[in-house]
Amino acid sequence: MLTADELERYARHIVLREVGGPGQAALGRARVLVIGAGGLGAPVLLYLAAAGVGTLGVVDDDVVSLSNLQRQVIHATLDIGAPKVDSAAAMIGRLNPHVAVKQYNTRLTAKNALELIGGYDIVADGSDNFATRYLVSDACYFAKKPLVTAALGTFDGTLTTIRAHERGADGKPNPTYRCLFPEPPPPGTVPACAEAGVLGALAGLIGSMMALEVIREIVGFGENLVGRLVMVDARAMRFETLRYGWDPANPLSGEQPAIRDLAGHA
Repeated sequence: MLTADELERYARHIVLREVGGPGQAALGRARVLVIGAGGLGAPVLLYLAAAGVGTLGVVDDDVVSLSNLQRQVIHATLDIGAPKVDSAAAMIGRLNPHVAVKQYNTRLTAKNALELIGGYDIVADGSDNFATRYLVSDACYFAKKPLVTAALGTFDGTLTTIRAHERGADGKPNPTYRCLFPEPPPPGTVPACAEAGVLGALAGLIGSMMALEVIREIVGFGENLVGRLVMVDARAMRFETLRYGWDPANPLSGEQPAIRDLAGHA
């Protein structure tokens, strides 16, 4: 039951036919784990908090630095040197006191991934490296949790939703992250953000799209991004969508799976 304060706070959601009172109540019951409180995680956390998601978990072992503030809008100058999970939680508390925040000042690893993910309904991965993305996607498969995952380049970004633990309307398994990207690129071929740079507002755009996709998954309206990769080119302001499907040869959920646990991850 929404309080009078919540009815006013979420009024613009509640008047939407696709959301309404039941959808807003679903958001209030939802538990979302966000991996990374950086360029992508910052807008994800802010918009999910503003939307009234009941519980937000934040996983990040980094501290706020001055160079973060060009794009990581959940942190402020006064937060420099503080753990990102702490400054993110403080900002969420100021934005919406109805949201519970769980802080995990740690790196996601093969040892803690299933325990962390298991306590949530859906995962949003805003990590900045391929090793973590593969770990998160594999862990979500074993934990049977939906995953919204995105990545940033210098002037480009991608976004998709993965429900690899389920089957599609055609009876085939839904694709995994490994169906889309069978192998990570060779070390050194993709420069880090500190080396190549990233357009700050692009992180806000892709992160906001992640939040929208998480909200659509929770409320249940529209066509989700399972089997679809949205690609954004910020130079040309061009949006394209690539369709991809389940690969029977993928090592996670294929016909002869080789990955049966997270032991292969560092």
